[in-house]
Amino acid sequence: MKSMKRMLFVIVISGLVLGSLALLGINFYTDWLWFSNIGYLSVFKTIFFTKLWIKLGIILFFAVFVFVNLLITKKEILEHKKRDEDVAYIDDEMVEQRNSLLKLVNNKNLTWIFLGISILVSLLFGSISSDVWRIVKEFLNSTPFNITDPIFANDIGFYIFELPFYKFIYQLLTILLVVSGILSAIIYLFINSKQLFTKNITQGSRAKYHLSVLVALFMLLKAWGYLLSRYDLLYSTRGVAFGASYTDVNASLFALNVLAVLAALVAVFMIINIFTKNLKLVFGGVIVLLVTSILLGSVYPQIIQQFNVEPNELTKEKAYIKHNIRMTKKAYNLDEIEERPYSAERKLTYQEIENNPGTINNIRLWDNRPLKQTYSQLQEMRLYYNFANIDIDRYKINGEYRQVMLGARELNQDQLPSQANTWINRKLKYTHGFGLAMNLVNRVSPEGLPEFLIENIPPETNSSLKIKEPRIYFGEQTNEYVVANNKEEEFDYPKGDQNAYNTYQRSGGVQLDSIIKRLAFASRFSSAKMILNGDITGESRLLFYRNIQKRVNKIAPFLSYDSDPYMVIGDDGKLYWIQDAYTTTDMYPYSEPYNNSFNYIRNSVKVVIDAHTGEVNFYIIDESDPLIKTYSKVFPKLFKPFTEMPEDLKNHIRYPKDLFKIQTKLYRTYHMNDPTVFYNKEDLWTLPTEKLAGNNVEMQPYYTIMQLPDQKEEEFILMLPFTPNRKNNMISWLAARSDEEDYGKLRLYKFPKQRLIYGPMQIESRIDQNSTISRQLSLWDQKGSRVIRGNLLVIPIGDSILYVEPIYLQSNQSELPEMKRIVVSNGNKVVMARNLDLAFAKLFEGEAEAPTPPEEELDQEIVGVKNLTERALELYKEAQTNLQKGNWNEYGKAIDELKSVLEDLRNETE
Repeated sequence: MKSMKRMLFVIVISGLVLGSLALLGINFYTDWLWFSNIGYLSVFKTIFFTKLWIKLGIILFFAVFVFVNLLITKKEILEHKKRDEDVAYIDDEMVEQRNSLLKLVNNKNLTWIFLGISILVSLLFGSISSDVWRIVKEFLNSTPFNITDPIFANDIGFYIFELPFYKFIYQLLTILLVVSGILSAIIYLFINSKQLFTKNITQGSRAKYHLSVLVALFMLLKAWGYLLSRYDLLYSTRGVAFGASYTDVNASLFALNVLAVLAALVAVFMIINIFTKNLKLVFGGVIVLLVTSILLGSVYPQIIQQFNVEPNELTKEKAYIKHNIRMTKKAYNLDEIEERPYSAERKLTYQEIENNPGTINNIRLWDNRPLKQTYSQLQEMRLYYNFANIDIDRYKINGEYRQVMLGARELNQDQLPSQANTWINRKLKYTHGFGLAMNLVNRVSPEGLPEFLIENIPPETNSSLKIKEPRIYFGEQTNEYVVANNKEEEFDYPKGDQNAYNTYQRSGGVQLDSIIKRLAFASRFSSAKMILNGDITGESRLLFYRNIQKRVNKIAPFLSYDSDPYMVIGDDGKLYWIQDAYTTTDMYPYSEPYNNSFNYIRNSVKVVIDAHTGEVNFYIIDESDPLIKTYSKVFPKLFKPFTEMPEDLKNHIRYPKDLFKIQTKLYRTYHMNDPTVFYNKEDLWTLPTEKLAGNNVEMQPYYTIMQLPDQKEEEFILMLPFTPNRKNNMISWLAARSDEEDYGKLRLYKFPKQRLIYGPMQIESRIDQNSTISRQLSLWDQKGSRVIRGNLLVIPIGDSILYVEPIYLQSNQSELPEMKRIVVSNGNKVVMARNLDLAFAKLFEGEAEAPTPPEEELDQEIVGVKNLTERALELYKEAQTNLQKGNWNEYGKAIDELKSVLEDLRNETE
């Protein structure tokens, strides 16, 4: 019975092992096919075989080292087996068990036992190498930064590429010595169990020599560890700024140097112990090391910090604050920001509005949040279509440089009707989205809806933009695999009462031209239908990793990716996704970490993905970045120079918003270059707030087309204003340029500190304080409807500032927000009108060159009187109802509000 249980156990374990190996083999094979199809097999092989060789190397090194150490104990075991001393033992039963075990071993099988133990241990610890392939590859292909740290004068590349490798080796060797030492000590204790209470087991020469050498090696390794720990001081959080502080440099650094010397001396004492019978030197050295570690490593720095630094903190830390400012600005490219004065002295005039048509015609009146709901209601057409995001870009449209908003119409299989949610529909029929919708940012229909440049299915347009291949097989919501080019024609788009169908004819995906491939993918995706379905042929192509962010991350997992890829229409009429990619590290000395994640970032790569074929191209846009230079050495076939990107796609690269947010949040503090000002936070900036959908929220960076001061033409920029800490007035604004010739250049325009420049929240307050505007918004925001205040845009024009905020109205019975009004201000005056032209006419009313507001705009007052009258009647009825019910509290509230409405009505009719 026992033998049957053992056999069953062996069978189950063997099955699990073989199943795991088969699954790993299937994943390897199918990934190999995928990488081969997209043309990046060299990347796959580089990563896979680097991991494999590192793992095998560590396993072999562990196995050999542990095996040699175990073999050293072998002679001791065999000698004890031959002895038969007649000595009275305290625990005869323990010794008897030991002797019974020793009888089972001999010279030959003991070698095999030790080999098995060595292999088992090496396999257990070999898994630690799975994530270090990057460390090894970066070490072997390191690139200098040509910038040195201020404490040790090492090139920054040492800390990013070499130090992590040295730390990995240190950790590996530490584990190896500890494991070997523990195993050897256990064996010596076991075979000398009869001496546990009679004499010191280390008096035996072999055990003594062996363990002494292991301890000596460990202490030498520990000394190296102390030397490596010195570099960790550059990432210290002890001081007032990130990086090595006064205490770290003048106390902790000294302590680590002393500890390194003491650890090396203990190692020497251990070697001396081999030739003497006195352990006092060793014990004394260890005690001195421990005491010194406590006194110098912990107590002494605390004393220096508390009694020397804190009473004179600014004086002591000034030099180290300078290091932090300088290195942080370099790590985040903040040192490249060009600062310029912006006087904002002139009052905005109508003449300046007319002189800047490129800026005015591209004022964004649509907020992407309510616009997404509008797109969903007007352009999704069917339940299974969905707009994941609304993106902002610019195009030459009929010869004009215009800013647009657009969304890709993707197919969301989760929204298929329940009766149609079958495997065939999800995998063979409903395989792709179709086209996109696009509108100009400043165009609004009389009904308060966007005027579409591109709309409907198939895409329709009266502009110069043409879409020749609208099918989207790869996107932001394509999370499942599909089998294209099958006998079951693919649904293309709805066409009246019928549907149009299409067959995929491109080279994207893995061709299922053999039974082995179909079996492999059927196993990988746990679907026998991949084999049994008769609609799948040898010409069919399996498309997987279709989500564009997962797709690029699968190819290049060593890069970080922006959260907002965006779609572009190429001159060839095809649809492409552009995904921004970053190189990051957390090992840049003295640089302030962002969200405890990284402290260096560069937008070094632009990734282009064909929405139809899934073809991916990585273009290097920042060739000065040492990290991307290193990755280019590791993967010579992965990256292409930016010059090879098609010209029509170059026209659509844009400064990424995620990077800009990081830079603006850091620049709030790191615009201060003087250590004293930095220490006291005298000139700390904050990001402004605005009102959005009834809430005060932090203002987000926004794209716009405008003519920067001192520039001759309009350009596409990303911008955000700053306000002083705890104040709402504007103090500066930062612009990131996106047009190709000036891509990546950052400009900060600083307002004079002695003058008040209204910030976004101050304009929001002025809108609320304007009785006409606030009353109209309050009336709209009654039961049955909701007012949505869109982004407040701050738009510099010449030496003046223009503020624009769109107002949307959404019925509670509808998910379709409509733009009803536009609020415009020049800082001194706030007006609201139906469109920009009317708003400018009211804002500049009375100026010689400004048009007179048309009479139709006066209808707004009539609308106000009518609404006030209706509201007064509602309140009267409400008061009477509460009076009859005896609800005196509610009756009083209604009467008070009725009084307020009647006063407003009197003001309207005066």
